[in-house]
Amino acid sequence: MIRNNAFSLKLVFVMLLVSSSLMAVPLSRKQNQQPTPQIVAQDTTVMSLREFLGYVKKFHPIVKQAGLVVDQGQAQLLKARGGFDPKIEVDYDRKDFKGTEYYDELRGAFKIPTWYGVEFKAGAERNEGDFLDPSLNVPEEGLYSAGVSVQLGQGLWINDRMATLRKAKLFRQQTQSERDLLVNAVLYDATEIYFEWWQAAQEKELFQGILKNAQIRLAGIKRSVETGDKAVIDSVEARIAVKTRLLGFEQAKIDFIKKRLELSNYLWLDDIPVELQETVIPEKELLSQIDAALEIMGQSLDLFTVENHPKILALRLKMDQLEVERQLKGNKLLPKIEASYDALSPDWDNTNSFQWSNYKAGLSFSMPLFLRKERGDLKLAQIKLQDAEYDVLATSLAIENKVKAIFSEIDSYLIQNDITQEIEQDSQLMLIAEERKFELGDSSLFLINARETKLIEASLKRLEVGVKLLSSKARLFNSLALVPENL
Repeated sequence: MIRNNAFSLKLVFVMLLVSSSLMAVPLSRKQNQQPTPQIVAQDTTVMSLREFLGYVKKFHPIVKQAGLVVDQGQAQLLKARGGFDPKIEVDYDRKDFKGTEYYDELRGAFKIPTWYGVEFKAGAERNEGDFLDPSLNVPEEGLYSAGVSVQLGQGLWINDRMATLRKAKLFRQQTQSERDLLVNAVLYDATEIYFEWWQAAQEKELFQGILKNAQIRLAGIKRSVETGDKAVIDSVEARIAVKTRLLGFEQAKIDFIKKRLELSNYLWLDDIPVELQETVIPEKELLSQIDAALEIMGQSLDLFTVENHPKILALRLKMDQLEVERQLKGNKLLPKIEASYDALSPDWDNTNSFQWSNYKAGLSFSMPLFLRKERGDLKLAQIKLQDAEYDVLATSLAIENKVKAIFSEIDSYLIQNDITQEIEQDSQLMLIAEERKFELGDSSLFLINARETKLIEASLKRLEVGVKLLSSKARLFNSLALVPENL
């Protein structure tokens, strides 16, 4: 009996030593280690997706570069219209040799080309000299003419000037569609980066809340240890949980900083890059605002028509240009026949002096015998046109299937988002219940940490599905090639 009592006293003494050593170790480490970082609330500014995209659309260099495509179309059209500008022509020839004036010839003309192969012209000539060609003799005051030249074969219904102007008008419309595609692509890329920034912010807030709860739990357990309600080992386990949550929070902070800097790549102001401040955060309820920001409200598969898609419009406008080229090449198969007529008069200021009986007329004809070059050009133009038609068919089908897949994807992610939210809520309830059981002495920190880990996994899964839902809506925006007008 005495031996048993002595053994019990020794056992109690050893337990006291172990307890004191366990309590002493954390205290000594706490003195040497850096204090746990405290989460300090800062004044923040929210930048919504709509506001962000507004800056991108207005100031981003690639968006401005897309505007140059339209300017290029305008310049091409201006150049093509120059083919119908009126022209002034002046020819002057003179020969003097050993004091003799052989000839002195001066000819001028004013020509006005028209849409079809008709050109109006007015001219004047004044010639003199000892050895002047008799056909060039004119009255002393000069000879004036007013007439017209007409392409009766090749060039009557379509010619190089007409074809160039038609293609320039079509190209200008094509550049507008291409501009929309370029702007949409930039806005889509910027939107995806905003989603990643939003996800990083949500994860940072999640780990911040988890860390705060772990710190509160550690403080409570320490008080319980001091009062003898909890074992010292519980404080060690609680401290490990705090350190683990702190690691997650620090990683989330780094990810948030990286995504903020990536987002800054899309922020410009008057051709100067702008870096986003640390106090700027994304809007929290992004899922409810995404449709309005991208202006995809009311979009449905039933209302979708691929014919109005900018990509298809651009391809069809390209086909129209190839059709103009085909018509021009086909017109080259006709012979060149040009007829001209000029009424002549010595009095330029008297229109009644221009009579049909005083005239100068001409007719020219030319045509290759085999037309091999012309037939080859026409065949090539037909092949290019057929190739463009196949391109339109393949692209239309690809766009239709892509849009259908995205609509199905959105429907699925909406369901998944609801499910993950319910799982997260249930995991939160399980954690609260486990903490309550721990307070009553029916649970352990191990189970609480396990429940908390499940909650973190459920929250991260909810964020992952939420970002997939956002990305699918952004892909719908990109597939429809929309350009928001109200940004």
